[in-house]
Amino acid sequence: MEKATITSLRAIEILDSRGNPSLAVTVKTECGATGTAMVPSGASTGKYEAYEKRDGDKERYGGKGRLLECKAVEGEIADALLGMPADRQTAIDTLLCSLDGTPNKSRLGAGAILGVSMAVARAAAASKGVELWQYLSAEDEKRLPVPMMNILNGGAHADNPLDVQEFMIVPSGAHSFREGVRMGAEIYHALKAELRSKGLETGVGDEGGFAPSVSSTEEAIELILAAAKRAGYSERKFRISLDVAASEWVTSGGYRLPKRGNTVSREELCATMEVLCKKYPIFSIEDPLGEDDFEGFRKLTASLGDKHLIVGDDLFVTNTERLEEGIASLAANAILIKPNQIGTVSETVRVIELAKKNGYAFILSHRSGETEDTFIADFAVAMGAPLIKTGAPCRSERVAKYNRLLAIEDFLGKDARYGI
Repeated sequence: MEKATITSLRAIEILDSRGNPSLAVTVKTECGATGTAMVPSGASTGKYEAYEKRDGDKERYGGKGRLLECKAVEGEIADALLGMPADRQTAIDTLLCSLDGTPNKSRLGAGAILGVSMAVARAAAASKGVELWQYLSAEDEKRLPVPMMNILNGGAHADNPLDVQEFMIVPSGAHSFREGVRMGAEIYHALKAELRSKGLETGVGDEGGFAPSVSSTEEAIELILAAAKRAGYSERKFRISLDVAASEWVTSGGYRLPKRGNTVSREELCATMEVLCKKYPIFSIEDPLGEDDFEGFRKLTASLGDKHLIVGDDLFVTNTERLEEGIASLAANAILIKPNQIGTVSETVRVIELAKKNGYAFILSHRSGETEDTFIADFAVAMGAPLIKTGAPCRSERVAKYNRLLAIEDFLGKDARYGI
C-alpha cells in the first residue's frame, strides 16, 4: 500500500459564519497523514453554480441541514475512494464528478464533493511533508495576491439601503502583502471613525464591512475616500472596487434596484458604471450586469475594459463552458474564482488555466458564508493569483485568510512577490 493511500473519510456538520450548517470533511491516509476541509456557502449565488444539497428537514436548522451530504461522504464516496492514493488529485476529482453523474453535482451535493476534494489535497500535502501551497503550486515564482478588502457592505450582505453589494479597498500601491494588509486595516479603522463622526452606524455586514444607513453608491464611495485621507493615504496608494451583484436585480424588463425600487435599462446601468469610473479611482467592477447578459458585459468591457477590470462572477461561476462563452463574446476581462461554484480543486485549476491562456485576470474569492478554513489563501499563492477577495480585516473567518497569507509571505521572505 502507498503511504498516501486513503484509509478513511469522515464528515461532520458544522456552522458557517452566518450560523448556517456546513460540513467539515477529514481524509486519513495509510501513513497517518490527515487533511480536513470546511466548505463555505454563498448568499447571492448564481443560478449556474454547483448545487448545495440541503436536507429540507424543517425540524433542523429550518431545513438547511447538511446531513445528507455527510452521509454521502461516509457512504458512497468513501466506498469509491478508499484505497486510492491521495496524491492523484485529478483522478479523484474526476471520479467524484462521475460518481455524482449530474451537471451541477446535485445528486451527492457540491458541499460533499468539494469538501472531499479539498481534504484530499491537504492529506496528500501532509503525506509529502509540504505546505498546501507548495503541493498545489503551479508557478515557480511565488506571488502574494493583492487583497481586495470589502470594508463597506450593502446588497444581500447588509440590511441597509445600499443596492451595490460590496465596496472594497485595494492597496495597489503597497510594496508587500503585509503593507497592503496594514493599509487596508488602517483605512478600515479610519472608516469607522468617519462613520461615527457623521452619526452613522458602525455595525458590520456578512463579510465584516460596515453597513451604515447610506442610500447612494456615491455617498458610500465618498465615505471611503474620506477614510483613506483620514488614514493618511493618497489615491496613488489605493483603488476602489465594487461588486454590484446585478444578477439580484434582473427583471423581465431590465433591472430593478431592490432597495431603491426603481427600474433601469441595461444602457442606463452601463452609463452609471461609466460615470462612476470617470469620477472615482475605480479599479474593478464585479457583476455590473446580470448572469445571462453577455451582450451587456461585452458592451461595458468595450467601453471600460482598457483601464478597468470588468469581473464576471455569476456570469462565469468558475465554469470553463461559461468562461469560453465569455471569451468568444468578448464579455468581461476578469473572472472571480470560487471553488465551491464548480465543486472540485481540479476543475477550479482548469478554469484558472483557461483564464490565464486568454488574458483574463483572475481573483480568488471567499463566500459570504465562510468558515475559518484557509484553503483559498494557499490556493491563491499556488496559482499565482494577482488578487484575492476575502472580506474586511474583521471577523475571524475573514482574518484567518489574511493571517495565513502573512505567514506564507514570512516563509518566502525575499522570494515573495507582490503586486498586480
